[in-house]
Amino acid sequence: VSQQVLEQVLSELQPLCTSEQQFLQEFFCLGCGSVELEVRDTGWSVPSQLIPDLSHGLVWFLRAEEATTQLLSEIFSCLEPELRAFLDVCGKAQPLGCLQVLVALSDSVLGTPGLSSSPSSSFLHSLLGNVLLLAKSNLNKCIGTLCKEMEEAKPASRTRGGILPCVSRFQELVALSEEMFQTCQRRGELDRAQLRLASSVLSSISSLSSANLKVNTDMVMMENFHHIHNFLCQRNIPCLEGKKREAKQRCREHMEKYISTYVGQPLERLKHFFEGVKARLAQGVKEEELSFQLAYSKQELRKVIEKYPGKEVKRALESLYRTMHKHLSPEGNLLPVVWQATEQGFIRQYQEFEELIQRCYAGAGIALDFTMEDLKSYFNSITMAN
Repeated sequence: VSQQVLEQVLSELQPLCTSEQQFLQEFFCLGCGSVELEVRDTGWSVPSQLIPDLSHGLVWFLRAEEATTQLLSEIFSCLEPELRAFLDVCGKAQPLGCLQVLVALSDSVLGTPGLSSSPSSSFLHSLLGNVLLLAKSNLNKCIGTLCKEMEEAKPASRTRGGILPCVSRFQELVALSEEMFQTCQRRGELDRAQLRLASSVLSSISSLSSANLKVNTDMVMMENFHHIHNFLCQRNIPCLEGKKREAKQRCREHMEKYISTYVGQPLERLKHFFEGVKARLAQGVKEEELSFQLAYSKQELRKVIEKYPGKEVKRALESLYRTMHKHLSPEGNLLPVVWQATEQGFIRQYQEFEELIQRCYAGAGIALDFTMEDLKSYFNSITMAN
């Protein structure tokens, strides 16, 4: 609404200034080139508000254009203050209201051919240029305030995941700004504003690492970085390509941390046993001698393996799936991606266990109770069931 009102006002100013210029030129005989403006004793007087300092027979020598521009400035002296006041109202009316004003002014100042080809247009061009600078300043202040709000927003300690308010706010502002600028050819100010907003929302998510949340922080960060990446993919905004790649990378990093927290849980005792094996090997114990150490003997390994028959592993994986389903929000739609990555993590873990058994317990006839094919079938059945 603000943009429409301003566009209507601006569309009417040009013919108004033109008609006033024509009157002034005819009334004061303002021709081309240098002219003499003289107040003579002809029985009529020029109002002082139109031509200040021309009383008392003072003679001015001005170029016609300068004279006309000065007269227009006096006649429309209230125009700039009124436009500035209107800008303040627009800025308070709605978020990014100053952006609407900027679009309208940019189109008028920069997008109208021949705007400065006449004295009236030159006057109007200069006036609107001043107001345009104010609109840019107002936009910078508005974006600064919004960025500060997002960066300082702290989620409540009871937060249980899902899309953070600052992320939803960022999406709302970007969508709103794109709608406002859809007819504008010059995106410089918009690009700068969107980059600042994107930097702030990514910074706000990153700050969660120090938050005291009741849920896994990596999960919340992963989900929100993923949400921003998906949003920017849908929007396809060139100036935010770098931020889109950053969001994707940060999502991947926190997904790896989140998954590593849970991958070891279903096979926890096996995981601890083989971590000890790797630690001894790193200390210099030879592979063929490791099984002679009491804590890592063949007998101890068999005891640990007995704790994990195939059916127990499948049951543990089902429990893990329920945990992740509870953690991840429906709007993030990230559960299938995380579950697939979890499967890949388990496969890598299984392969590592098998390799260490072959290296350190060769010929002992020791093997896990489930095979690689069994593990894949467990994951597949859980995925199909959900």
